Amino acid sequence: MSDIKIAVTGATGRLGSRVAQRLAAAGLPQRLVVRDPSRAPVLPGTETVRAAYADAAAVYAALDGIETVFMVSGAETTERVDEHRTFVDAALAAGVRRVVYTSFYGAAPDAVFTLARDHWATEQHIRDTPLAWTFLRDNLYLEMLPQFVGRDGVLRGPAGQGRVAAVAIDDVADVAALALREAGRHDGQTYHLTGSQALTLAQVAEIITLVTGRPVTYHDESLAEAYASRAAYGAPDWQVEAWVSTYLAIARGELAQVTDTVERLTGVAPLTLDDLLRLG
Repeated sequence: MSDIKIAVTGATGRLGSRVAQRLAAAGLPQRLVVRDPSRAPVLPGTETVRAAYADAAAVYAALDGIETVFMVSGAETTERVDEHRTFVDAALAAGVRRVVYTSFYGAAPDAVFTLARDHWATEQHIRDTPLAWTFLRDNLYLEMLPQFVGRDGVLRGPAGQGRVAAVAIDDVADVAALALREAGRHDGQTYHLTGSQALTLAQVAEIITLVTGRPVTYHDESLAEAYASRAAYGAPDWQVEAWVSTYLAIARGELAQVTDTVERLTGVAPLTLDDLLRLG
């Protein structure tokens, strides 16, 4: 399909698949760049190619003829920033002109949430290229909050009374699709995407209980408790640190600010936790 000018990465995942569906519904041809083509969605006007971020040659071939790329951040590993840089450099070499990148709210070199530092490093690398860019700095995904609850009905974490303005994946996908469809309008923009509510984790537990009928409580862990309760998963130290720092970022207020970006760009108010639970 020689008329394809947009590529979507991560199309087998929760966000990338939603973005691909929105572009297809709008009648825009697209190329899905995925690690496993057998898992890619079957959509009208699409073609699928295999490429991993760390494989520069495969990325170069996959993006031949593409002008705009939706770059979903890669899997959380210690090599993620290097893989991002490899992908960006290969995209530039292939002739890509624009990239819409899914970053994280509060991305900074000294962010409390350790993985937000990876996003800052990726943003800086993109800024240092001739690529036009749009950064989507998503808050925590709203869908994650119920997943924080343990099997015993306890939501544990050292978040104190801090608040999080989590955003639904569908709302992020709506903004991403706009940025991809409206070439040029969003260049050089950093969009801070949040929901319409900043909730404490105690309030999250209350809402889950009210809507689902499942009793959920919040336990404000100490740091020692937080590390101990996650040690049982056998994850590497960097990953445990990332998990715990998610809650610490909430406690420090780094994820609390509510923005109007989703509604301003899409014309529709973002989903609330109550909405999400009732929908699904």
